[in-house]
Amino acid sequence: MPPQGTSWRFNKTKFEELVLDNRIYFGPSGNNIPRFKRFKSDVRDGLVPTTLWLREEVGDNQDAKTEVKLANPTEVFPTPKLEGLLNRIIHISTIESDLFLDSFAGSGTTRAVAHKMGRRHISVEMGDHATSHIVPRYQKVISGEDQGGISESVGWQGGGGFRYCTLGETLFDADGNIADAVSFSDLAAHMFFCETEAPIPKRAVSTSTLNGIFQDHAIHFLYAKDSIGVPSAKLGNVLDSKTLEALPKAKDGVSHRIVYAEGCTLFESRLAKEGVIFKHIPYHIAGV
Repeated sequence: MPPQGTSWRFNKTKFEELVLDNRIYFGPSGNNIPRFKRFKSDVRDGLVPTTLWLREEVGDNQDAKTEVKLANPTEVFPTPKLEGLLNRIIHISTIESDLFLDSFAGSGTTRAVAHKMGRRHISVEMGDHATSHIVPRYQKVISGEDQGGISESVGWQGGGGFRYCTLGETLFDADGNIADAVSFSDLAAHMFFCETEAPIPKRAVSTSTLNGIFQDHAIHFLYAKDSIGVPSAKLGNVLDSKTLEALPKAKDGVSHRIVYAEGCTLFESRLAKEGVIFKHIPYHIAGV
C-alpha cells in the first residue's frame, strides 16, 4: 500500500497493466512500497537528475574550500559552495545568456560558475566579503587565472567584465515615508529613472524644481525636505497657481509636465489645460 498521507497514482486497471509491463518496482525483496519505474529508452534527452548527488559527481566541502582559497588564501570563507554543485544546478535550470540572480552571494561561487557557463548575473551581498572575497575571486575568473572548479570541464580561459555598485540609503522608512538620510539629488535621480527608465541628465540640485526633460516630458520635483509631512504652499511643496506659474516654462517639443509634490490645490481641468500631471509624494513614488 502507499505510505500514509499519500494515495494511488493510477487506478487499479492501469496499475495492473504497469505491473505486467514491468513498470512497477516493489524493492529488492518484492514487498516494499510500489514505485513507478522509468526506463532510459522512455526519455529522449536523458534522465531527470535524482535528489541524491554524490561527491564523485559534484565534489565535497573540502573541494569547495580549495576553490575559494584561489581568491583569498589567508582568510578562507567559512561556508563556500562547490563549483561542481552550482554547475549542475545552473545547467538544469537555465540556458546560456539567461540572467541569473544570486541574492546571497557569500563567497561568490554562484557568480563565478554562472560567468564561466556564459550566464549573465547579478549578485547581492551585505557583508564585507563582497570586497574581500567576491571581487578578487571574480577578477581572477575574468583574467583566466582561476583554473579551479569547473574551468577545465567548460574550457574556461577568461573574458568578460563586471560592474561593482554600492547601494545607497534605503529610500523609505518603516512607515512608508521618505527616509531622512535620502538626499534631494538621490531621490530626484530615482524618480527620474522610474518615470523614464533613463538616467537623469545631470545631478539635480534643490534650487531648481526641474529634474530634467525626457522626450516630450519635463519632470519637476517640489521637495522642501525640512517640511515633508507638512504640506504648505508657503514652503514650496504644494502645487498651486503661484507655484505652477513659477515652474520653468515648457520648451518646444515638451507636451507634458510631470510634477511631484506633497499636495495640489488645482482642479483637474486646470492641470489638463496646462499639460500637467500631478503625482503625490510619497505615494506615487515608485517603490513604496
